[in-house]
Amino acid sequence: MTYRLDGVVIPTGFDVPVEPLRRAAHFTGEPGCIAESRHFAAQFLDQLRTEWCATIDAKAEGAVLLVVSELVTNADRHSDGPYILELEGTDTTLTVAVYDSNGTLPRVFPRDPQRIGRHGLEIVRALARDVGVERVPVGKRVRAVIDLAGG
Repeated sequence: MTYRLDGVVIPTGFDVPVEPLRRAAHFTGEPGCIAESRHFAAQFLDQLRTEWCATIDAKAEGAVLLVVSELVTNADRHSDGPYILELEGTDTTLTVAVYDSNGTLPRVFPRDPQRIGRHGLEIVRALARDVGVERVPVGKRVRAVIDLAGG
């Protein structure tokens, strides 16, 4: 709710959203899906800026897009079917969750600069404040929580 006084909008504090913003997208795994998922996440960040007045700097935006890219790439490479990207955010945090049909939980390898590939979860863990992996009835869910403010 806002009041107007001599043409000036005065926020009352009641116009802040109560529920986090949530969006989900289904991807088939066909070529172009990974780029589409990043575009979907970029649009979500713009919506957070508008609806939640979130201040998201370039570093936080880059972290979100990289986490989305890594998690979706893993689902694309290792699942036997389509996958779902789910985003939930407020003005301070964003949760990225990817569901896929493969029930095998991903492994985190020890840090090894000589290793070629298999750095995805290592990157996600470096960028997120919390990372979780769990089996779900249709496969698994990989979730990462990213701080948007002060990142």
